[in-house]
Amino acid sequence: MTTASTNIEPKTLQDRMEPYLAIIGPMVMILAILLFMGVAEPARYFRLSNLNLILLDAALYMPMAMAMTFVITQRGIDLSIGSIAALSGILMAFLIKQYAFPAWVALPIAIMLGATMGLINGLVITKFKVPDLIGTLAMDLVYRGLALVIAKGLVLARFPDLITDVGRGKIPGFIPIPVVIGIATMIGGYWLLKKTYFGRYTIAIGSSPESSEMTGIAVNRHKIYAYVLMGAAAALAGVMLTGKLNAIQATSAPYFNLHVIAAVVVGGTSLFGGRASMLGSFAGVLLLSMMINALVTLRIEFFWQSVASGVVIVSSVALYTWMQKKDRDGARGLFAGLTTPEGQKLLRLSAVVIGVLIALLAVGALLAGDPVPSG
Repeated sequence: MTTASTNIEPKTLQDRMEPYLAIIGPMVMILAILLFMGVAEPARYFRLSNLNLILLDAALYMPMAMAMTFVITQRGIDLSIGSIAALSGILMAFLIKQYAFPAWVALPIAIMLGATMGLINGLVITKFKVPDLIGTLAMDLVYRGLALVIAKGLVLARFPDLITDVGRGKIPGFIPIPVVIGIATMIGGYWLLKKTYFGRYTIAIGSSPESSEMTGIAVNRHKIYAYVLMGAAAALAGVMLTGKLNAIQATSAPYFNLHVIAAVVVGGTSLFGGRASMLGSFAGVLLLSMMINALVTLRIEFFWQSVASGVVIVSSVALYTWMQKKDRDGARGLFAGLTTPEGQKLLRLSAVVIGVLIALLAVGALLAGDPVPSG
């Protein structure tokens, strides 16, 4: 009687790094920003007050990035979150100012209204069979229109301390309250993704909706859950924005959707579903906030900031699309994939994109400056 022995290859460093690539990518970019700013503007960028600004900006997007991770992992998208945030903030403001609701009552009502808007999005997508992109884009117009109708061009300002504390308050001797809220939502999202059926079903639905349906998962119901969570998170962000500015208007939060989707995708969550990284989404939020703050610190105009953000988004989507194709093709590891002709082409193209980005930022820095007075 012979015993067949199986040789198991020990895991290489590449194999061990593979599961963490989603977090490694944005962390490398964060390190690059820190090194660059350490040379270019160390005194201004690394001031405690500036680091506080970065954290406050990132905290505003953390709840939405957490929820968007679930939506995108299920092969969905939500383009209405900016309008939900603005409309929720305006409705809360009217409850407080016009109807004399206590802030502690108006705040949870605003979040519940946001969840209701998310429920409407989910029903439009699952029951009316409208594609996620078109359905949420249409509802974005509806919610923004309602905000404009209700606000009538007014800027609602001066809110109770509870609201401003949520947006910019600070625990004595501790970190800002919005940062605590943002990190708490990311921790909650990580727990949902890793420890609950909701997280496992989310990944299963994104990997194959048809197979998930056949195994008994209520696909449409779980999609609705994700959009409800997204609506509530957007409303929370709207409350935080209202408190941060101590004001709200119908045109607030116009670029929330782009910023949040970019952060989630940069963090490694696949736009094609089935792959999620809550830690990556957290790192993506920090990365974009640090990048935008760095551009402001370098006195580069807003329009060039948009150019830089767009290049980062395109590069990240291209990278993760290639990584998924590598997985499907069965290449052994990311590093092995980079040695293929296609991988070499990607490296060359990435170098060109980075070079173009640096050139654009250099042009922006040269052109940025005080306008020449006329007359």
